[in-house]
Amino acid sequence: QVQLVESGGGLVQAESSLRLSCAASGGTFSINFLGWFRQAPGKEREFVAAIRWSGLSTQYSDSAKGRFTISRGNAQNTVYLQMNSLKPEDTAVYYCAATTYYSGSYSYAPSYNYWGQGTQVTVSS
Repeated sequence: QVQLVESGGGLVQAESSLRLSCAASGGTFSINFLGWFRQAPGKEREFVAAIRWSGLSTQYSDSAKGRFTISRGNAQNTVYLQMNSLKPEDTAVYYCAATTYYSGSYSYAPSYNYWGQGTQVTVSS
């Protein structure tokens, strides 16, 4: 079992920055990828970024490239999502997810078998 706890969400103005954290605990040795997804009201959950648990590989959605950075912290069981130049369309609940599977796509939500509770990010114009 893997437990995930997100933090760092809030209300910010457009063009601001925010850093989300995801603290993983439990069976972290079994994690293959850890990803960030987001879901805006009335929309489907969408992929934002993912990092291989080793930290050696990262992937981003087109909307996140150049603005967001996913990384593992010095506290090795924590993953961060640094979000810069935020836009109102980035407003959503952001979820941290982990997969212990070695098949499936890192950008496909059903590939992940553990999820955090989510943290709200609201960007005002």
